Amino acid sequence: MSTTIEEDDEPRTRWWDRPARGARALHGWLTTSRPGLVGLALVIGVGAGLGAVAFRYLIVGITWLVTGRQDFSDAGRVASTHLPWLGPWFLLLAPVVGGLVYGPLVTRFAPEARGHGVPEVMFAVARRGGRIPARVAAVKSLASALCIGTGGSVGREGPIVQIGSALGSSIGQALRVPAGRLTLMVACGAAGGISATFNAPMAGVVFGLEIILRAFAAESFGVLVISSVTANVVARLLVGDDTILHLPHWTLGSSAELPLYAVLGLLAGLVGWGFARVLYAVEDACDWVWRGPEWLRPAVGGIVLGAVLLALPQLYGVGYPVLQDGLAGQYALGFLLLLALGKVLATSLTIGIGGSGGVFAPSLFVGGLAGTAFGGVAAALFPALHIAPGAFGLVGMAAVFAGAAHAPITAVLIVFELTGDYAVILPLMLAVVLATGVSHLVSRQNIYTLKLVRRGVDLDAPGAST
Repeated sequence: MSTTIEEDDEPRTRWWDRPARGARALHGWLTTSRPGLVGLALVIGVGAGLGAVAFRYLIVGITWLVTGRQDFSDAGRVASTHLPWLGPWFLLLAPVVGGLVYGPLVTRFAPEARGHGVPEVMFAVARRGGRIPARVAAVKSLASALCIGTGGSVGREGPIVQIGSALGSSIGQALRVPAGRLTLMVACGAAGGISATFNAPMAGVVFGLEIILRAFAAESFGVLVISSVTANVVARLLVGDDTILHLPHWTLGSSAELPLYAVLGLLAGLVGWGFARVLYAVEDACDWVWRGPEWLRPAVGGIVLGAVLLALPQLYGVGYPVLQDGLAGQYALGFLLLLALGKVLATSLTIGIGGSGGVFAPSLFVGGLAGTAFGGVAAALFPALHIAPGAFGLVGMAAVFAGAAHAPITAVLIVFELTGDYAVILPLMLAVVLATGVSHLVSRQNIYTLKLVRRGVDLDAPGAST
């Protein structure tokens, strides 16, 4: 009598193997399913919100350490309370000291952190499958905070886009998600960063679609909304409703003003295009002049930047208080134009010498002050219309950014969400569309893609995204 042992087709799972099987199942769910993508978008949104708040306070802390104030750029005083014996001359010294710190940091650990950041993210999405080194987030945050806090005339939005994108990319790479999903996670980080920084969740979503992914799709829109809203909620829980930029409310006086807004849009498109050209012309000049080691370049170039700040202290740092005062009518017409031109020069110098920071805020600064100046001229020419120059400044902010970045939807939404005023939407849309159209006619490259084209990378070329 023989005994037959029948084996199961699938052997029983031993109890000590169950955790490993569960981990593999969770990994597969996260990396391949749609609900898993939603979960990752939530995680990235939380990280981007925390990162935006931490970056904001890092800038505030370094600015206070150098100047004794949380934001020096209102230029009510031109002396550091920590170094009063230097008087206004600390403006000449601060960019040099800052460059001595962040120059070696960027050169040694993450050269990608140099400049305004967004083109590097666009390149990573289009050509590298969304892969961004994890160290970029840490180096970019510290280098940009040091640059801005010591006088660099750049914005904090470009850095937070790169920081959030690096976070999303790092999480995706750690989980080994497919390339298509990884690029979505990069865009989620960018959307969350913009949303948390400006308290503008809709603008964050559209920024991720319009500039980072450069395409609109239903799945992309859904996950970017989740990340953007989550980042915004996290930031508001930590800092409340306090936004980095407080804009006044104005309304359209009459429909007779619309032709003037149309003229503003046409001019703003040329200003945005000109800003991009000056930026890279100054960068080329700095490349041509400098022959020393790259780590020393920001410090030596800081002498020139410091001289500009000594002449116009209002250009120190991001400059939101100055923008707010300009919109509120605190400056004369000639000084508004001087500050707008000075901002173009100071931002270009900061980037050209190897500084780290964004061009988003400078374009808003230039547009806001130039638009207010245009409104002042219009008010003088047409007194019967009772024109508010500040309203033209609000529209100018969006129009110049649209002309520089070729991103009309983002431009409209950012100003609309910052003001919360629907009454300004009609002139805003008109000016932004015209500014974008003029800028496109002059050049098909925007302030972000132009940097890549100069490296020989054309994202619009056939097969560029493959």
